[in-house]
Amino acid sequence: MAAGDENIPRLYTRTGDRGTTGLAGGARVDKDSARIRAYGTFDELGAHLGLVSAGLPESLSEIRATVLRLEHELYIAQTELAAAPGGKPPAVRIESRHVARLESDIDRFDAMHPELRAFVLPRGSPSAAQLHVARTVARRAERELWTLHREAPQRPELLQWTNRLSDLLFALALAVNHALGVAEVNPDYST
Repeated sequence: MAAGDENIPRLYTRTGDRGTTGLAGGARVDKDSARIRAYGTFDELGAHLGLVSAGLPESLSEIRATVLRLEHELYIAQTELAAAPGGKPPAVRIESRHVARLESDIDRFDAMHPELRAFVLPRGSPSAAQLHVARTVARRAERELWTLHREAPQRPELLQWTNRLSDLLFALALAVNHALGVAEVNPDYST
C-alpha cells in the first residue's frame, strides 16, 4: 500500500493465488499473517466509516468532517503496516500529532452529550448504531495490532492512536444520538 503515489494497473494479479500477498517493497507474507490481519481490520473499519458517513445528516458537518479525517488516517495506518519489516519506512505514518488530535476530539465530542452514569446499549440513530459497530471493529483492530506487536514491535504512536480510536468512535456515537434527540438506553440487567 503506497502513500498517495500508488499505481494500480489492474484489480487482479494472480500473485496471491497461493495464499501470500505482497507488502510495500515486494516482500511476500501469508495472507493470514498477523500483519495482514491487522491492516485488513483497519481496512474493514474504513468501510464501516464509509457507511457512517453515507448516513450522517448534513447538519452534523463537524462529525462528518471528523469521520472523513479518520478514514484518511486509517490509510496512513495501513500504509505503515504494509511496509515490510526492516525495509524502507513509509513516507507517512501515524505520529504523536495524530494521537493528540484524537484526544482533543474525544474531549470535544464527549462534552456534546449529557454525562454518562451507566453503560449504554450500542444503538440509537442509524448513524450512531453504525458508529458503535465501527467502535467494535476498532477494538478488534487494536487486538490484532497487539498480536502483531508481540512478533514485530510497532511504534508507540501507532499503538496509542489505535487505542484512542475506539474511544473517539464511542464519543461520536453519543454525540450523534444527542444531536438527533435520540435517548441512550441503559442495559436492563433484570431480564
